Amino acid sequence: MKEVAIISGKGGTGKTTVTAAFARLSDAVLADCDVDASNLPLVLNSQIVREEEFKGSFLAVKNPELCISCGECRKVCRFDGIDENYSIVPVKCEGCGTCTVVCPEEALTLAERVPGKVFVSHTPCGPMVHAELFMGEEASGKLVTRVRDVAAEMAETYKKELILIDGSPGIGCPVIASIVGTRLVVIVTEPTLSAMYDLERIHQVVAHFSIPCCVCINKYDINVENAQDIESWCKTFEVPLVGKLPYDTRVTEAMVSGKTVIEYNGLLSEKIKEMWGRIQEMIER
Repeated sequence: MKEVAIISGKGGTGKTTVTAAFARLSDAVLADCDVDASNLPLVLNSQIVREEEFKGSFLAVKNPELCISCGECRKVCRFDGIDENYSIVPVKCEGCGTCTVVCPEEALTLAERVPGKVFVSHTPCGPMVHAELFMGEEASGKLVTRVRDVAAEMAETYKKELILIDGSPGIGCPVIASIVGTRLVVIVTEPTLSAMYDLERIHQVVAHFSIPCCVCINKYDINVENAQDIESWCKTFEVPLVGKLPYDTRVTEAMVSGKTVIEYNGLLSEKIKEMWGRIQEMIER
């Protein structure tokens, strides 16, 4: 089973648009690993068929009958998760368990909490797994890992040889959880100064894990000079440039219609098809 992750160093580069186009061109299981703001289900007009609670973190719970108000728990809590009445403050508790270790009366225990949900959906492009991390919750990396695990189960069920991962923007924990162990990482960037800076940062992350990668320049014609600088950067760091996609207002039209841009004939569709052909060659090596 092969996994291809499509990521970007920043938001708004067109990563999800490209992923949706690849989904239309391939026979794959889709995994939206942007658990903070899952957009691929919106683009592909998905229909949820199953959901599960994700239990990926813990919360300290106090038994008031055992508590003697000694204050030891409050002394060791680094997150101010225990107030002056020695009650747990749920929004501040990190579930580290230190308070349960120092409590002389064993009045504190750890209970599992539900920081999010995982969804399995049907889309016109195949089965999809995505998730929702509840507001203010942690464990985004663990939730991404669960999304990938469920996607792998779906690939076995539907006998699919490919999983397309739509990663989250940035370089943080959910991105790392999205790319580790994949066959190839596709970095989608754009010819702006901020995107070029973030391209360098995310490339450092990918290189750290020794994962093969390639670059796609989206909307390259909005600033040809910057696009040329990205091409030069790719040559310097020996990163394959698999595609240069022109700006096209039909991308917005496709999103509004709940379709992929592949369903709209034009230069952009042809360029994406060519790019997907190059990526297929890379993952088959």
